Amino acid sequence: LPYVYFIDLVRTVRKAAPDICIQAFDAVEIDFIASQGKKSIEETLGELKEAGLDSLPGGGAEVFSPSLRRLLCPQKTGAEKWLKIHETAHGLGIPTNATMLYGHLETASERVDHLLALRDLQDRTGGFLAFIPLAFHPQNTPLAHLPGPTGVEHLKMLALSRLLLDNFRHIKAFWIMMGLNLAQISLHFGANDLDGTVLEEKIFHEAGAQTPQWQPAESFLHCIFKAGRIPVERDTLYREVRRYHHPEGSSPCPCSG
Repeated sequence: LPYVYFIDLVRTVRKAAPDICIQAFDAVEIDFIASQGKKSIEETLGELKEAGLDSLPGGGAEVFSPSLRRLLCPQKTGAEKWLKIHETAHGLGIPTNATMLYGHLETASERVDHLLALRDLQDRTGGFLAFIPLAFHPQNTPLAHLPGPTGVEHLKMLALSRLLLDNFRHIKAFWIMMGLNLAQISLHFGANDLDGTVLEEKIFHEAGAQTPQWQPAESFLHCIFKAGRIPVERDTLYREVRRYHHPEGSSPCPCSG
């Protein structure tokens, strides 16, 4: 698809739905779009923003280790450029998310290096909205022989993220990846976001995820209250939409937040 297609796509969506938040195109896709138009990353993001783009998702980060990327995803945008694209977006006033794919061939030190690179960029720009650790699902991939991360590893990864990323306000527990029960427990291991009432998810389910495709809002409310937290509905940019009160009229617990 040509460069102009992506600009027109965003502009058309903005015209059709002027009040929605358009979060689209991860760093790998931005790199591709820029190459299609033979434009710089800054020019590309500037034109997309002018057309109506509000924020970028955090996909494509995988693990920043160069040796691991050469082995697992050699054709993807490199870590250095991924970070540069997000830095450029932040400089243009476009907030973004950040991710890391864990539980495959990476080492503990490679996880830490990845988090420290994100923390360094956040120190300089403050443009990241949230960090989303994504568990690797080995089924239906060339690494299907791997066991995948355990529940304990999920919780350790969230706790590590919260401790190291002290300049990230939001750490997300992606319930589609780990199941709603473990996501509920994650609220005591550093996570403060359970993602949302997703209507369709393809990536993890094509890789063998057995979790439901959708959860009603009531499920989230129940889980959050039972975990001793206060549910807050947010928009894409983490602005508060609605704060829910405990059904019995009392604060869930002293540690609520």
